[in-house]
Amino acid sequence: MADLSFPFLAAFIGTFLVAGLVKGVTGMGLPTVAMGLLGALISPVAAAGLLLIPSFVTNVWQLFSGPSLSAIARRLWPMMAAIVIGTVSSASLITAGAAWTGSALGCVLIAYALFTLFGRQLSVSQNSERWASPLVGLLTGFVTGATGVFVVPAVPYIQALGFSRDNLVQALGLSFTVSTIALFLGLALHGGIDMGNLGLSALAIAPALAGMWAGQILRHRISPAAFRRGFLICLLLLGTELLLRPLWQA
Repeated sequence: MADLSFPFLAAFIGTFLVAGLVKGVTGMGLPTVAMGLLGALISPVAAAGLLLIPSFVTNVWQLFSGPSLSAIARRLWPMMAAIVIGTVSSASLITAGAAWTGSALGCVLIAYALFTLFGRQLSVSQNSERWASPLVGLLTGFVTGATGVFVVPAVPYIQALGFSRDNLVQALGLSFTVSTIALFLGLALHGGIDMGNLGLSALAIAPALAGMWAGQILRHRISPAAFRRGFLICLLLLGTELLLRPLWQA
């Protein structure tokens, strides 16, 4: 079970407030921010267990906020099925507690931040989607099982499918919800679920929702693009710290 000292609990609540704020402004980022910040304090497998419940609640909220769930689910089901297969089969990587998992998490954060900051908008044709969706799903599942982060390569791929703005938000909600469920199944199958951490995870719902509410208000008062840029730069710095930490501790 995670440390329950006051400094840790303060950092825990602050993490989910910030993660919820980012999600409220940008529509994504709660698990990524939570894994990045908590991964700097505790092991990646413990961090993954703590994000499960707030991630599930906030993503289900996002999933049902749009008008086209059935159509999106029919279109993306091969990708979703592959995410489950990839995540469950690779979750032993994060539960093994290998020394390199923190560095792998850092690499994923860096790759996501750099691609989003500097990458070109991709476009996927309808013919390519038939084989690309399950492939991207498997890759996303592998990254999720190894690091607890499920934005790479799912987010850039879904953004390349040409969804309208509302449908894009809902499609991302579907991907994140399925990934959260798959991560829970993978952790449970490989002995990575701590019931004490699940109870603490439930306590994160309140700060996560409070952060989302504040973020949705803030979204109308600031430039979402500028906020997103600042968030990605912070994510890049955090990922670099996680990647280089073994060298500093050597």
